[in-house]
Amino acid sequence: MKRTGIFYGSTTGTTEAVARLIAEKMGVEKADIHDVSRINAETVGKYEVLILGTSTWGDGELQDDWYDGVEVLKGTDLTGKYIALFGCGDSESYSDTFCDGMGLIFESLKDSGAEFIGSVSSDEYTFSASAAEADGRFVGLAIDDVNESHLTAGRISRWTEMLKAAIS
Repeated sequence: MKRTGIFYGSTTGTTEAVARLIAEKMGVEKADIHDVSRINAETVGKYEVLILGTSTWGDGELQDDWYDGVEVLKGTDLTGKYIALFGCGDSESYSDTFCDGMGLIFESLKDSGAEFIGSVSSDEYTFSASAAEADGRFVGLAIDDVNESHLTAGRISRWTEMLKAAIS
């Protein structure tokens, strides 16, 4: 398997917990799980596959640590790398900005030369709008651990199997 790093921004711990579940399913070592507030171009450069996770805050905004994290990524040569995104959100209370943070990262990096993998059908989700969704698909894995925690493990399992197949 290609060298994989997981990068997350987490304020309440939910996105970090999801990152660790994804790491377990992907067989990614703890040393390859990174808090995005502590990354630099050298850290990012070590990996062929970048799994990036954020929550969405306020009125559809990135988790705070991702503002600098996106700048680090944009300043790094991502050509030929794979990027998979996951986002945590609340589809009930924030139905009109569900997982927008994931969409913001995608928009910032879509022209980076990296290949995005891991888009997921939005059919199984209940929400009214998302910057992370177009044409019936999310740009990555959407997680609602607030209202649909009973679906989280299955969603992660299916998604990580998809990623493994894409990068093998």
